[in-house]
Amino acid sequence: MSRFFIEVSYKGTSYAGFQAQKNANTIQDEVEKALLVYFKENFMLTGSSRTDAGVHALQNFFHFDFEFTTIPDWEKVVYHLNAILPADIVVKAVLAVKDDAHCRFDAQYRTYEYTLYMYKDPFLEDRGYFYPYKLNMGLLNAAASIIKETTGFESFSKRNTQVRTFNCSIYESEWMLKEGMIIYRVSANRFLRGMVRGLVGTMLKVGRERTSIEEFIRIIESHDPTLVDFAVPPQGLKLLQVVY
Repeated sequence: MSRFFIEVSYKGTSYAGFQAQKNANTIQDEVEKALLVYFKENFMLTGSSRTDAGVHALQNFFHFDFEFTTIPDWEKVVYHLNAILPADIVVKAVLAVKDDAHCRFDAQYRTYEYTLYMYKDPFLEDRGYFYPYKLNMGLLNAAASIIKETTGFESFSKRNTQVRTFNCSIYESEWMLKEGMIIYRVSANRFLRGMVRGLVGTMLKVGRERTSIEEFIRIIESHDPTLVDFAVPPQGLKLLQVVY
């Protein structure tokens, strides 16, 4: 059996998430259906990074194992898969990799962005969070810098998450202004369930001066997710890249 990576990009608005679930349509379901239509074979995909319902991705990956009698013309395959897939999912490439390569466990880091827009814009409605409030960028980036120096993120992990450790290595954590939007960018070796939205929601309280930097530090040190605001909507979140 040979192993292949599939690079995909998608708008997650109409889907229940990235990976397959019972009784819900996901990105994985649509890609597996397209592969079945084209190859007349069932493919079982493994996803690199779980994203929630409504979350988007500029770059994400699946891998699968299959033994082809002849190596397909992957450029042609990509063209036909995209003709089969819905308009909000794109296959960018299919790549032959080593037999033991794993699209989830071999990732060195992932980068997410969360987008806020301050003025009503119908073109950003499903790709950002309309947040018409004054924010202190200095305080936002002070909180983001603290995140970069933090390793334990139990406070920012939703309950009932089955993980062995809550430690993450943060490589980038920054708020920036870009073309009338406020964007939070964060890169890490791994992310916990709900982590990015929890970071964003809690830092927004700092930016609005409703939570002090000292209180923000205490929230981190408390290891208590009930103190964290996970309520920011999913459409503002985008998986920007997965780096191997």
